[in-house]
Amino acid sequence: MGGGNFAKVFVVLVIILVAGVLAVGPLLGAINLGLDLQGGVHVELQAVEKDRPVTDEDMRQLEQVMRKRVDELGVSEPIIQRIGEKRLIVDLAGVEDTEQAVEVIGKTAQLEFKKSDGTVILTGNLLKDAVATIDPNNQQPEINLEFDAQGTKAFAEATAEAAGYPEGDPMRRIAILLDGEVLTNPHVTEPIPSGRARITGGFDSYQEAANIAALLRGGALPVSMEIIAKQTVGPTLGADSLEKSKIAVIAGLIAISLFMISYYRLPGLIANFSLVVYALIVLGTMVLIKAVLTLPGIAGLLLSVGMAVDANIIIYERVKEELRNGKTLRSAVEAGFKRAFWTVFDANVTTLIAAAVLYYLGTGPIRGFAVTLSIGILASMFTAITLTRWLLRMVVKVDAFKKMTLYGVRGGAGNEA
Repeated sequence: MGGGNFAKVFVVLVIILVAGVLAVGPLLGAINLGLDLQGGVHVELQAVEKDRPVTDEDMRQLEQVMRKRVDELGVSEPIIQRIGEKRLIVDLAGVEDTEQAVEVIGKTAQLEFKKSDGTVILTGNLLKDAVATIDPNNQQPEINLEFDAQGTKAFAEATAEAAGYPEGDPMRRIAILLDGEVLTNPHVTEPIPSGRARITGGFDSYQEAANIAALLRGGALPVSMEIIAKQTVGPTLGADSLEKSKIAVIAGLIAISLFMISYYRLPGLIANFSLVVYALIVLGTMVLIKAVLTLPGIAGLLLSVGMAVDANIIIYERVKEELRNGKTLRSAVEAGFKRAFWTVFDANVTTLIAAAVLYYLGTGPIRGFAVTLSIGILASMFTAITLTRWLLRMVVKVDAFKKMTLYGVRGGAGNEA
């Protein structure tokens, strides 16, 4: 019977160890890194009052448009948040061309179609889509526009009117302007009822056309903005911070593992395997919810690791007390977990409440800290209360593991009952 239990314990521990070795690397590689770890650009924007005051609704719309605009740039997990009443902060991690990103963010992107007399025919808010392409005839970049139903009607009427003027008349031209600058001023030869138009010429590269198309898809800013601060975070600084964080995590885990084994013996070894599962749960959850890992987030993870170990220490101390009081291994394990449960539960719940307050009131990195701390606490509660208990229940059934010295208690061997 003891041999069969030993085999079960051995297989389970090997599975945990192999899963940890094979899965931790890919999970770490799949986690999105924040601005402070992989570099990028930090931009602070200030709303400018021109014709009217800037309202709270303007700022909400600005935040939405900016998020669409950044998404069109293909930047993953940007941080966009309001600071005060008229400021907006945009953090873009992993951006290679920071100047281009800043230029795209700062543009108002007000698209207008005007007659030669200055009459506005329609604006960019009637656009359905804007796509950058290469003209197959001359290999030049261009932007193909498609209007919604209202825009299609307005454009059809305007082109029909323009086509009715004599050849060479300036009124046969319809200018396309972006932020007041003329992109192109084509000559209308016939009515265009399809709701489609092209912006040709004036683009130095396809990338420039693609950026403008992205701006048009994201929409124009509801208010004018000016960039009051920008900071480029180099990948070298981020890589250095990440490397030091890795060293700190590895050193901390080794120290914790050695302490648990030296002081708690066999239960300490079980706790170390539980920590492997804890790490897989935390990393897997962060990948699943697409969380962004920052330096404060790493601090939250380290704190949760400490709390996971603390939960095991509380449980094992209770188990040792029960063993000293003469209980058998099985009953000591059950009583120890039962006595320690509410202590561990209360400590973790109060920390979760604090993390919830930080998330609700905080912004940016503070929220990242709260998220990783919460994930870590929930994972540690599961591993300490459920997984560790299950593993210890299997271990105490093995005859070779019934010596009291293996549990940090001096005395003879325990018994199975």
